[in-house]
Amino acid sequence: MKPLPIALGIAAALTLAGCTTPPGPVEVTRFVAPDRMAQLGQGSIFVETAAGAQADSLALAPYKAAVAEELRRLGYSESDRSGAGQVAEVAVERYVIGIGGRRSPVSVGVGGSTGSYGSGVGVGIGINLGGGRKDRVGTELAVTIRDRTSGQSIWEGRADFQAPENSSLARGEANAQTVASALFREFPGNNGETIEVEVTE
Repeated sequence: MKPLPIALGIAAALTLAGCTTPPGPVEVTRFVAPDRMAQLGQGSIFVETAAGAQADSLALAPYKAAVAEELRRLGYSESDRSGAGQVAEVAVERYVIGIGGRRSPVSVGVGGSTGSYGSGVGVGIGINLGGGRKDRVGTELAVTIRDRTSGQSIWEGRADFQAPENSSLARGEANAQTVASALFREFPGNNGETIEVEVTE
């Protein structure tokens, strides 16, 4: 596969309903193992928390569910881990950008490293929305798809999304669906690319 330039700036609208301060866009970065492209988007897959995570199942559940839904849409069938050909490792980081532009972690209780291929994205989670004025709530969703038998990374992606604190897209299922949909748009994408997916509320 011929790599394409980083920062392609592809924009796609996700139409949701009304907010004064616009959310987004979602910045998506993806890495693909060129010799494993044929494995992607087919077969059985198991969705799990990324290795090394301090897993809070309730906090991570909407993100894992959103990732699983996107993978089904792409042609995968879900399986238990022992029967899966591939494994999707999910990690999430939540943070707050205050009015001065300072980034503070917010505790969601999950995190971990998604591996060393491509970006080697590592994320840890924390949501602590108390104290002081907050401007925007950020979410980083990182997913690594591995061959279950060899453990080799086939695909890695990270989606980074910021929304106003009072936006319906800032948390919960709407937040999870927004970042997962953007992450898997035009899957698998091109190796090393960064795109922007526009979001309207």
